Amino acid sequence: MMIIMMVMMTRRRRRRRRRMMMMIMMMMMMMMMMMMMMMMMMMMMMMMMMMMMISMRMMMMMMLMIIEMMRMRMMLNTHFAGIAEDEEARRLEREVRVLCWIMTRPQNLDFKATAVRRTWARRCNKVLFISSVTNETFPTIGMDVPEGRDHLTGKAMKAFKYIYDHHMDDADWFMKADDDTYVILENLRYFLSGKNTNEPIYFGQHFTTLVKQGWFSGGAGYVLSKESLRRFGTQGSNVSVCRQEHGPEDVDVGKCMESLGVKVGKSTDKLGRNRFHCFAPETHLKGGYDDWYYKLDTNGAKKVTYLDNS
Repeated sequence: MMIIMMVMMTRRRRRRRRRMMMMIMMMMMMMMMMMMMMMMMMMMMMMMMMMMMISMRMMMMMMLMIIEMMRMRMMLNTHFAGIAEDEEARRLEREVRVLCWIMTRPQNLDFKATAVRRTWARRCNKVLFISSVTNETFPTIGMDVPEGRDHLTGKAMKAFKYIYDHHMDDADWFMKADDDTYVILENLRYFLSGKNTNEPIYFGQHFTTLVKQGWFSGGAGYVLSKESLRRFGTQGSNVSVCRQEHGPEDVDVGKCMESLGVKVGKSTDKLGRNRFHCFAPETHLKGGYDDWYYKLDTNGAKKVTYLDNS
């Protein structure tokens, strides 16, 4: 009996062990499966991350390509616009010939006149520097007139007569400027391209008083048509028609033009703003002109009240 019982106990133990082993094996298999699933998930996540990185990289590459294409398009537009503007400037230079004569004096040749010669005057079809004495090195053309503000009228009258006698056929328009004036010739030619040089007319910054039709500022520069120069050349030396000396140059030239039947031309843009400016650029940008300017400016310069933010 004892032996039978012992055998039965041994069988039970074996069964338990088998169950235990089975359970352990199942647990191990489950763990392995879980690990495999985790690995698969990790691999999937890695693949997704790689795909995201690839897609992000592709998106970045596409964005860079788009930006580069836009930049190239802008460069091409700018390039072709620049070519078109250059071609237009060259066309106007051929079709709208401008002679520039610069009023200067011996003391200003090394500084002011040199700066003008090296910059904007190079774009004139012809440029002459008018002084009181001739300087063949610079060169300047002497008008045999003393220096000083009282003699500016005499210098201007003789200069226009000299240009009429020697350079009438060299240009269509004839601009007087000082040696501290800066002119953008491309804009001037564009403005003059719609005007008729065979009309008795001239352009500049228009001021009222002293002359019935007004006069143009000498500091801002003014431009005569060929017909205006012709009238001046044939009649301007007559003292009964035009004052020859000892007065404000721009006013005297204005009176002379009126006597010769030369009209003042509208010199503003479409918005009514001046194209010619008698002050330094910073003055025109900031405002705050002298009181006389508000009274004389034909185009209605207005005082601006600035708010104090301090």
